Amino acid sequence: MKQLTKRIQEIIKHAGGTWGISLEDLTTNEAWGLNTEESFYAASVIKVPIMIAVFDAHHQGALNLTDTVHLDRDALVGGSGVLQHLTIGTRFTIHDLLTLMIIQSDNTATNILIDLLGVEKIQQTMEKQGLVKSKFYHKMMTVPVDREGINEITAREMTVMLKKLVTGKIISAYACEQMITIMKKQQIRTTLPGKIPTNSSQLIGALPEWEIANKTGSVSGIRHDIGIFYVGKRTLVAAVLSKDVDDIRAVDALGEIGLEIWQHLQKN
Repeated sequence: MKQLTKRIQEIIKHAGGTWGISLEDLTTNEAWGLNTEESFYAASVIKVPIMIAVFDAHHQGALNLTDTVHLDRDALVGGSGVLQHLTIGTRFTIHDLLTLMIIQSDNTATNILIDLLGVEKIQQTMEKQGLVKSKFYHKMMTVPVDREGINEITAREMTVMLKKLVTGKIISAYACEQMITIMKKQQIRTTLPGKIPTNSSQLIGALPEWEIANKTGSVSGIRHDIGIFYVGKRTLVAAVLSKDVDDIRAVDALGEIGLEIWQHLQKN
């Protein structure tokens, strides 16, 4: 992993700003980190812990993923997502809202789920999963002035969470499988997967050469991506967080880091 980490350090030095990075190769048990305990504004990466809280509530019988919720005008917020453009009164299952929250980073879907769960439930679920420095306090696009705190994460805790997901240690193996399946459908692919060559097989039904289950997060000056890399028989969890970096340069650096990780896993 030394060559990989050397290249990553070169990339982020060129990009500037502050980076928090945590990598763990689950095949070789090698790990590396930089500023792993530093707190970063979570942006939309916080939606993964929210997804976990929804699955936990489903597991406890507090709700069902097939339950439906109608789209209310008061729930609409801007930013990412398609729900803000759809017909008021349309009903969606909780599973639909979960999927939109992750694969499109839909803020309206996220806020509906937060209202269903309650802030305290999300906080309790995060604490139960060992997310101590990573915190949740507020909905998307509606941050109150008198808030208790901001949504924040650390690179180390994000890789701990991803490792638990990929090893079936959150709620149940089946719940982990469902959550990873949703993350693999991610439509925002400009960051960690952005520069990896597309799977080349033209055969119908062929297994992909690589996959990544990821979740991005971004606001001005902040660009994050966390993900599970599956390359051949190798699996690696990664959290790459950044702040005070030019937005275009940060996206480019994230793509370069993702490419370096993919090349490292392919070579080895």
